[in-house]
Amino acid sequence: MPNPKRRFSKMRTASRRSTKVAGVPTLSKDPGTGEIHLRHRAYKVGEDLYYNGKLVVSGSEAVE
Repeated sequence: MPNPKRRFSKMRTASRRSTKVAGVPTLSKDPGTGEIHLRHRAYKVGEDLYYNGKLVVSGSEAVE
């Protein structure tokens, strides 16, 4: 069976896709250090690496 060359127009497809926009990332403030960071991501304060409010890697350990 023959199929149509274009089922929907380019304009219809583009207008449907135009509403899908990336959202604003959620930021959190660490109560211990006061650093603002992305949620569920490790973040640096000076040379130290923190995750979930806990020190993961100290700056002196990272140099070695």
